[in-house]
Amino acid sequence: MIICSKLMPQGRGLARVLVQRANTITLDWDTRQKSRFDATDSAGRQLGIFLPRGTVVRGGDVLVAEDGSLIRVEAAPQAVLRITACSEHGSPFDLTRAAYHLGNRHVPIELQPDHLKIEPDHVLADMLRTMHMTVVAVSEPFEPESGAYGDHGGHSHNGHGHDHNHNEAPVAAKRIAIPIRSALAQPHVHGPGCKHEH
Repeated sequence: MIICSKLMPQGRGLARVLVQRANTITLDWDTRQKSRFDATDSAGRQLGIFLPRGTVVRGGDVLVAEDGSLIRVEAAPQAVLRITACSEHGSPFDLTRAAYHLGNRHVPIELQPDHLKIEPDHVLADMLRTMHMTVVAVSEPFEPESGAYGDHGGHSHNGHGHDHNHNEAPVAAKRIAIPIRSALAQPHVHGPGCKHEH
């Protein structure tokens, strides 16, 4: 077994050609949030991953093995719920409201400009549909947001050539609770395009 104990977030500092040529491992979200696990890379090598406690591995990160070889991590497609605003009656604000209520439940959420993703949960799916969101089960890579303090201690903005840390304060919204009923008070008229399943 080959030991890997170093992680290079998004392969920063490595030549692109080296990253592209690297062997790969494909891991789901449950595995990528562990700091110690075993894996088999695309060359069939058995790897033992030993990272600092609390490390979260992201798709695109690069592991460095004890023999100096590089292993690129790919996020595996997995069962998730894709959440979008109703195209006929909704607005982008609906997505913000949905993210707020999911955040209050401390659910891992992937945030995208036009959709959210969470792990399958029929109770949350029903809540979201009641809020007039469209919820669809799909199989896609899952990259939820970091906690308020992050998982890599900073990030790089492509093209700006600098790193800085945004991990200074917890997300205050997660500490604020309001009844869901107040968010549901808005009237909503359904048409043939609605897929809320209620």
